[in-house]
Amino acid sequence: MLPIIDLIDVLINLYTWVLIIGAILSWLVAFNVVNTRNRFVYTVGDLCYRLTEPALRPIRRMLPNLGGVDISPVILILLLWLVRRELDLYARSAFM
Repeated sequence: MLPIIDLIDVLINLYTWVLIIGAILSWLVAFNVVNTRNRFVYTVGDLCYRLTEPALRPIRRMLPNLGGVDISPVILILLLWLVRRELDLYARSAFM
């Protein structure tokens, strides 16, 4: 059971990094620091969008309109952090 918990922990960690990269890339595109006409930037942005949008969309629907500020990635990262904490507590209590 412990290898499965470790695998889930690694996947949550990787997904958190995809969220962070997607948020930073969206800021860089919004402020014209990078250009989506660059094929690499477009590919990375599209990949991050496709991976994170299904999880962020329900959070965005529940949040009030905050203007141009999107805090849904922060909320999702906090939720993923809570899941990781619960998995860690479960692993410690079940296997010690």
